[in-house]
Amino acid sequence: MITVSENAKRHALELMKQENHPENSFIRVGVEGGGCSGLSYKLEFDIESKEGDQVFEDKGIKIAVDKKSFLYLVGTELDYTGGLNGKGFVFNNPNASRTCGCGESFSV
Repeated sequence: MITVSENAKRHALELMKQENHPENSFIRVGVEGGGCSGLSYKLEFDIESKEGDQVFEDKGIKIAVDKKSFLYLVGTELDYTGGLNGKGFVFNNPNASRTCGCGESFSV
């Protein structure tokens, strides 16, 4: 399962509204090769599920992740931070053995 913090929920709903996404929009998360640690996170809004998606709902936020990415993201919490290193969504991934300084890439 992938969970969502209260802070991430608030900001996701705010962004969906600001960007005029339809009410049936959800968050799609994934992993792709790249970044300084080998793998990087993908995050976007979507309205269409794809074959093989793992779909979760936490705190009223629907999240979809493709089957391959789910292997790297199981147990991850999507959070939002506004700290000194910049603001935005962050992944608290218990599977990451190493992350880069910006938190946007990782390795297992």
